[in-house]
Amino acid sequence: MESYLKTAVGKSVLMDWLTTVDHKKIGVMYIFAAGFFFLLAGIEAILIRIQLIVPNNDFLSASTYNEMITMHGTTMMFFAALPILFGLMNFIVPLQIGARDVAFPFLNALGFWLFFFGGVLLNISWFFGALPDAGWTAYSSLALDSAGVGVDYYLLSVQISGFGTIIGAINFLVTIVNMRAPGMSYMRMPLFTWSTFVTSALILYAFTTLALALFLLTFDRIFGAKFFDPAGGGNSIIYEHLFWIFGHPEVYILLLPSLGIISEVISTFSKKRIFGYSSMVFATFLIGFIGFMVWSHHMFTTGLGPIANTIFGITTMAIAIPTGIKIFNYLFTMWGGSIKFTTAMLFAVGFIPSFVMGGVTGVMLGVPAADYQFHDTYFVVAHFHYVIIASVVFGIFSGIFYWYPKIFGKKLDEKLGIWQFWLFFSGFHFTFFPQHFLGLFGMPRRIFTYLPGQGFETLNMISTIGAIAMFGGSLLLIVNIVKTARAKAVIENDPWDGRTLEWAISSPPPEYNFVQVPLVKSLDAFFTQKYGGKNEGFVDAEPAGMIHMPNPSILPLFIALGLFIAGLAIIYHQFIIAAIGILITLLSMLTRSVKDDHGYHIEVKQKDATPQIERP
Repeated sequence: MESYLKTAVGKSVLMDWLTTVDHKKIGVMYIFAAGFFFLLAGIEAILIRIQLIVPNNDFLSASTYNEMITMHGTTMMFFAALPILFGLMNFIVPLQIGARDVAFPFLNALGFWLFFFGGVLLNISWFFGALPDAGWTAYSSLALDSAGVGVDYYLLSVQISGFGTIIGAINFLVTIVNMRAPGMSYMRMPLFTWSTFVTSALILYAFTTLALALFLLTFDRIFGAKFFDPAGGGNSIIYEHLFWIFGHPEVYILLLPSLGIISEVISTFSKKRIFGYSSMVFATFLIGFIGFMVWSHHMFTTGLGPIANTIFGITTMAIAIPTGIKIFNYLFTMWGGSIKFTTAMLFAVGFIPSFVMGGVTGVMLGVPAADYQFHDTYFVVAHFHYVIIASVVFGIFSGIFYWYPKIFGKKLDEKLGIWQFWLFFSGFHFTFFPQHFLGLFGMPRRIFTYLPGQGFETLNMISTIGAIAMFGGSLLLIVNIVKTARAKAVIENDPWDGRTLEWAISSPPPEYNFVQVPLVKSLDAFFTQKYGGKNEGFVDAEPAGMIHMPNPSILPLFIALGLFIAGLAIIYHQFIIAAIGILITLLSMLTRSVKDDHGYHIEVKQKDATPQIERP
C-alpha cells in the first residue's frame, strides 16, 4: 500500500488522489469507498437480525426496522457490491487487454466521484433523521405514502450514483473494443474482461431504465406529478415494470463479473486452461440476453394473466441453462487439475454448491403457481441472498485475495484468509438456509416482529447467530488488510503463476502499465509465454520510447460535488441553492480546457530503465 502514498513531485498525497485519472488509483478508491459502505450495510443487517432473534422484540421499532431494511438493501445493491466490482474491473481490465489506461480517463474519474457523492448523500440522511423507509425497490405505492424526505434521499442519491455507473459502463465498452493490444482478438480475451464487456452492455439498458423510473417518481414526490399515483390517473404497476426491467438484469450485472473472477481463479489454481472457453463466452452472452426477458417473474401475483406468467416462467427457468454450462465447466476445469486451495480458491469452490442451491430455488420461484405460495415470504429472502452472496460476495472476496498482490505488491495472510472463509461460509449457510423453512412455515418478509408459538423462534435464532459469524468473517478481512499493510515482505510480480497479462508486469504496476505494448499471440498469453516456448504467448509490439499519459484534473470532483449540492437542496425544496449546485457542475464542465486532453509524456529509453517523466 505504501506505493500508493508516493506521489508526483510538488504535489501532496491528498491532491494526488483527488485529481487522479489513473485507472489503477480510481480502482483502489472504488474498492475502499465501497468497502466502507459494505461495512455499513453489514451493520444494518446485524441490527435487522438482532430485532428478529426472539419473538415480540422491541430492539427496533416498526418504522426504524423499515428504515434498516431499506438502507441495508439500497447500500448493498447500489453502493457496495457493484462499486467493489467496478474497482476490480477498473484496475484489472486495462492490464488484461494490454492497455495503458481506459479510453476516457477523465470520465472514469467522474464516474467514481458521482458514485461516491451519491453514497454520501444517501448516508447523510442518518444525521438528519430522515432515512428512507420504502424498501430498496421503493415501490411507488410505498414511496408516495412515505412521510418526510427520507425517500427523496433515496431517489436523488441513486440517480446521481447511477449516472456514474452508466458513464463507467460506456468507458469499459469503448476501452475493450478499441484499446486491446495488437493480436488480442475477442476470442483471446480473458473471461473477466468478457464478463466486464457484457456487464457494461447490460448496464446501458438497465440503469437507463432505472433512471427513468426514479426521475418520474422524483417528480411525483417533489413536484406533485401523477405518473404513478392512481388517485391522479397514474399507474403504480408501471413503476414495478420499469424497476424490474432494471432490477433483474441487475442480478446478472452483479453476477457476471463475479463469474469472471471465479473463472480466472479456478483456472489459475487448477493449473489448467478454463474448460470450454468458447462455450463460457457464449454462456455469458446468453445470460445477459435472457436476463432482460425474466423481469415479470417478480410480478406473478399482480394479475398479469396466464399467458404472460407462462412466458416469463419459461424464460426464468431457461436462464439456468447457460448458468449450468458455467458450473459444469468449472468442475471440468478442476477435474484432473493440480489444485491449490488458497483462500481465493476456497471462495471460488465454495461458490459452486452455494450458488447452485440459490439457482434451484430460483427455478422453483419461476413456476407461477408455486410463486403464489412463496411470494412475500422468507423463502424469497433466502433465495435472493443465496444468489447474491454466494456469487457476488464470494466472488469479491476471491478476487480481492487473488489480485491483492497485483494491486498492492503484498499477499494477504493466508491463515487469516482461511479462517475468514470458514467463518463466513458457515455463517452464510447458518443464516439463510433456515430462512427457506421460515418461508415454507409462513413467515412473511419485511415484518419487524412475530408472535411466539408459530415455529419461528429456533430458526430465527440460528439465522441471527449465522449473521454474526458472517459479520465476524468480514471483519477478519479488515484485520488482514491492516496486518498486511504493516508487513514489510514484498512478493514477486507473479506469485500465483498467473495466466493473463496483468501478471507479466510489476506488482504494483507502474503508472503507464506497459513499457512496450504487447503483441498477443494466444489465449492465456502470459502462461503460454512461460511454458509454451519463448515468444509464443506475446512479444513487444513497439520499441521503448515516449509514453503519452492523461493529465490529472480536479474537475470531475467539482462536477459531482455540484450535483451533490443540487440533490441535497432539491430534497429540501431549496431550489435557489439547487441552481447554484447545477451552476457549479456546468462551470466545471465548461472549464475543462484543451490542456486536460493533451496530457504529459513519460520517456523510457530501455525496457528496464528508470522512466523520465515530463509533466506539464
